[in-house]
Amino acid sequence: MSWFESLILGLVQGLTEFLPVSSSAHLRLTAAFSGWEDPGAAFTAITQIGTEAAVLIYFRKDIGRIISAWARSLTNKEMRQDHDAQMGWLVIVGSIPIGVLGLTLKDQIEGPFRDLRITATMLIVVGIVIGVADRLAARDESGGRHRAAKQRKGLEDLGVKDGLIFGLCQSAALIPGVSRSGATISGGLFMGYTRESAARYSFLLAIPAVLASGLFELKDAMESGHVSWGPTIFATVIAFASGYAVIAWFMKFISTKSFMPFVWYRIALGIVIIVLVSAGVLSPHAAESGG
Repeated sequence: MSWFESLILGLVQGLTEFLPVSSSAHLRLTAAFSGWEDPGAAFTAITQIGTEAAVLIYFRKDIGRIISAWARSLTNKEMRQDHDAQMGWLVIVGSIPIGVLGLTLKDQIEGPFRDLRITATMLIVVGIVIGVADRLAARDESGGRHRAAKQRKGLEDLGVKDGLIFGLCQSAALIPGVSRSGATISGGLFMGYTRESAARYSFLLAIPAVLASGLFELKDAMESGHVSWGPTIFATVIAFASGYAVIAWFMKFISTKSFMPFVWYRIALGIVIIVLVSAGVLSPHAAESGG
């Protein structure tokens, strides 16, 4: 991997990780359109450490408060009723599905799931799902001629059942084209949560899963010796910087705007990929990476 490739792929990772458009799909597509080798699942997982570092810094006050309350709840029964302490447990519970499925489906994630036809299908299907969820949320928020606006749930209403459902939605993002934020936020909207609450929990929920995945792939990469460390580290730093900027923008965007621009983008991109693969312009299979 060249330094220029790592710059572009790091930017793509940071710019798309937190938007409901699928960062893994865009990394795969950027390489395919540029004629580069597929960066692979390991590169994606390692550079995600950079974007998760951006989450840790942006939400540092929330995270510090949650960790402190959760740790105290281990020995103090009264603290177990504290919302922050409960949030710590809910992040752990919500991380179980992706942890189990990530280990079980590791070979599929690194192989068959990276087929561009699957990616294109997921972009379109999940795009439609996000669009429906967004419409339902907008209807509740605005009400209508014959109905009053409906109060949507906040994170204070989150329980174990909903936490697990959020976690199952997040695990769907193991397939390129789904989008971690798209799956979890739309799942939250279907369950009646506000956009801001669903997005905030989505970002918090991603921390243990993404860091564990990144460290796991990092260990394998160090043992195999098949990683271009300089460019990969550079891409991770670029992903951190661009990812932080995107988080700040996205949290403001969702408070007043619809997800529909992302929906139309996903559907259009999915159709373009299907057409190009069908015409033989793009190969549906990833080129083997040489490191």
